[in-house]
Parts: sequence; C-alpha cells; structure tokens
Amino acid sequence: MEIKILGSGCSNCAKLEKVTKEGIAQLGIEAQVEKVEDMQKIMSYGVMSTPALVINGVVKLVGKVPNKVRMIEILEKELKA
Repeated sequence: MEIKILGSGCSNCAKLEKVTKEGIAQLGIEAQVEKVEDMQKIMSYGVMSTPALVINGVVKLVGKVPNKVRMIEILEKELKA
C-alpha cells in the first residue's frame, strides 16, 4: 500500500501523518508513507485544501483529520479493494 500525506507542514498535516501511522501499526499492514509538501505536487492531485490523504494514487480525504477508528476503517476498505 502506498500512502501519501499531502500538506504544507501544518499541525493538522502532522496529526494526519500520526493517525495514519497508528492505523497502519494497529492493523499490522505494510505500507509506504510519504509526506508531500510541494504545492505543485499537491495540486496535481486536484487538492485545494490540506491535509489530504492519498492511498494507492487515489485521494481519500481532503481538509480534515479523521480519528483513529475512522482511519482504520479507511485502511481496511483499501485492503479489501
């Protein structure tokens, strides 16, 4: 699983990265997490609000930070896809 955290480095971006890594650890899955701060790259995903979560090239969340339970739901759904 390839996960990208899109954001300028704001506190919510850091929170999204943290909750994402916690969800990955709890599920025991292998995932590559990359933080993307370059605005051109962020905009290439059509994202105009950060933070954003991209899983396997598809934008899953924009402008919000889910709680850990919701993040686990998102990751589990991706595992089944």
